[in-house]
Amino acid sequence: MANVIRRQTPAARLGRGLLYGVLILAALFYILPLVVMLMTSVKPLSEISAGTLLSLPQNPTLEPWAKAWGEACTGMRCDGIGGYFWNSFAIVIPAVLISTTIGALNGYALTKWRFKGSELVFALMLFGCFIPFQVVLLPMAQTLGWLGISSSRAGLILVHVVFGIAFTTLFFRNFYVGIPNELVSAAKLDGAGFFRIFWRILLPVSAPIIVVSVIWQFTQIWNDFLFGVAFSAHNTQPVTVALNNLVNTSTGVREYNVDMAAAMIAALPTLVVYVLAGKYFVRGLTAGSVKG
Repeated sequence: MANVIRRQTPAARLGRGLLYGVLILAALFYILPLVVMLMTSVKPLSEISAGTLLSLPQNPTLEPWAKAWGEACTGMRCDGIGGYFWNSFAIVIPAVLISTTIGALNGYALTKWRFKGSELVFALMLFGCFIPFQVVLLPMAQTLGWLGISSSRAGLILVHVVFGIAFTTLFFRNFYVGIPNELVSAAKLDGAGFFRIFWRILLPVSAPIIVVSVIWQFTQIWNDFLFGVAFSAHNTQPVTVALNNLVNTSTGVREYNVDMAAAMIAALPTLVVYVLAGKYFVRGLTAGSVKG
């Protein structure tokens, strides 16, 4: 069968060119703040004072980055944001792993081991997606005090796990609805139990939704400021709180290059996550978008 070559009309080519032009302009518009931050972070302070916002660095330097990491003042202490950067990782990694694991088990139980009232339980859990964080600050502070983990990393991890479970349960529940129940029924007939079925059947096909859950939780927890400032002490604060303290600390001349370098350092992990795994995030969402 002969191949038919379709030639685009001039109007179609013009329309496509206009579409690409609009998309390129939109991309440039959204990336411009990041470019400005990056250029400012490698400029000496003298260039910032003498130049314009969009002027290119004449003598690029990484000194502002070094100062932001290890010397900048974040309140009463002047040891940079490096320690707080690792604090954020110490909070994010266990919180993401725990909330993703619990969400996966919840989604599995609500779809493949349904019980009387399971739909009501799921509906009640969804309320957690819509509760304003400010509403629970006082009850959560009291709970952390009762548990003896207030102003600690463990307390912050617990807070993020509790608030992340609603979202991870939603992700996994919608994904597992699309997996045939016959697979689970057959495994039950063969004598497999709750965890064996989950480990052998559900978990191997869960990679797309695990990626979604991990990226979502990592981004939400890393970028959190409210819980970090409310439930942490100085030595357990995440990098977002340290960044706020750095920007609002006045010790003479405002060092915009150091501020921008600190902001870039704080944003770097989430940027890397989205650049490396962004397409998998979209695939995972679409994989569960038509289920249930």
